[in-house]
Amino acid sequence: MASRSADSSGSSPTIDTVSLAIIEQLQEDGRRPYAAIGKAVGLSEAAVRQRVQKLIDQGVMQIVAVTDPLTVGFRRQAMVGINVEGDTESVADALAAMDECEYVVMTAGSFDLMVEIVCEDDDHLLRVINKRIRALPGVRSTESFVYLKLKKQTYMWGTR
Repeated sequence: MASRSADSSGSSPTIDTVSLAIIEQLQEDGRRPYAAIGKAVGLSEAAVRQRVQKLIDQGVMQIVAVTDPLTVGFRRQAMVGINVEGDTESVADALAAMDECEYVVMTAGSFDLMVEIVCEDDDHLLRVINKRIRALPGVRSTESFVYLKLKKQTYMWGTR
């Protein structure tokens, strides 16, 4: 059975081809019954349930409802590029703790961090950027990219 092994730091769990197939089944339909998944991948319902729970416990995946933020009252989204002076990781941790920050990634290039923010309106976005993000120790500068329209949001990249 082929598997994906830990990276050089040893932090990634090993995922075999059956678990990858389970992940692909759930990416197609997160509500697919475990019995149907078991039939597709050659396992019992109970074995699928155990593997799914293990994948969730290991942080390999999560099963969530994905919404269009506009339809649930969040009228403003933005990607914010942040340049940091000093410890980038501590700033990333502080951003990750903010409810409005849905996505935080450390990057190479023009910005040290990229953060996706979801807010109720422009005033809320301004408060988050001006009063909270720019106030963090180490934040040197920010550049905001306000979303005008969501054209695609999917998590169907498979497991390659």
